[in-house]
This record gives sequence, C-alpha cells and structure tokens, in this order.
Amino acid sequence: MSQAEAEKILEIKNTITKAIPTPPQQQLPVSSAQALKERLDWGEPALTILDARNSEAYLQEHITGAMSIASDDLIERFINSLAKNREIYVYGDNDTQADLAADKFRQEGFINVSLLQGGLAGWKAISGSTEGRVA
Repeated sequence: MSQAEAEKILEIKNTITKAIPTPPQQQLPVSSAQALKERLDWGEPALTILDARNSEAYLQEHITGAMSIASDDLIERFINSLAKNREIYVYGDNDTQADLAADKFRQEGFINVSLLQGGLAGWKAISGSTEGRVA
C-alpha cells in the first residue's frame, strides 16, 4: 500500500469517526435536568431515575419512568437489585433530600449516582415529560 493510499484510508476513518455521534455522558455527582433530558432524547435506556420524595408526591406527579424510593424498604430493594455500575439519577423535594438518598447508594458501592439538580421543578422547567395524577 502506498503512502497516498494509507493517508486516504486514515482520512476516511477520521471522517467516519466524526460523523458518528456519541451520547452525552452522565455528569457526576450532580447533573442538570437538561443533561438528563439529552441522554433520554438520545435513547439511552441504561439508566435509572429515582424519586426520593414521599409516596403521595410521587403519585401526584413524577418524571416519566422514575421509580419511588420513598421508604428505606424501597431503597434497600433497589440497592439489592441494581448493578453497582448502573447509572442512577436521584431527585427529591430539594437537593438536600436527593443528596441524602444518593449518598445511601454511594455508600453501598454504586459508582454512577448523580443528584438531579432542581428536582421535578427543574425537570418541568425544561419541558421534561411527567406522569401521575397531575400529568
């Protein structure tokens, strides 16, 4: 193979690499609603969204696909069932509540746990989809 042919192949490989988009990566340990929405819009199903608010708030309205961790029992179930490298986003009534729940997962060895800043209000501010009684 000539030098010119090798350079042409390298140029084609670089063009292909640039043309293939890559999904947005999770921002640890805090993430914006916009960053999560971009990942979901990209079509990434390999993440878990957890709602640390009380059960009534969760039933009223929550991020589409989010699961409730309103009790220690529910938290324990998720800790025992999810892979430690699972990407997890946690939100609550406020960032302090979400961070306390996220810390429980981090203390159990989960490495990709992110607090979703702004919680449900932040999510709704960017027109993120919700479900529940209100939605």
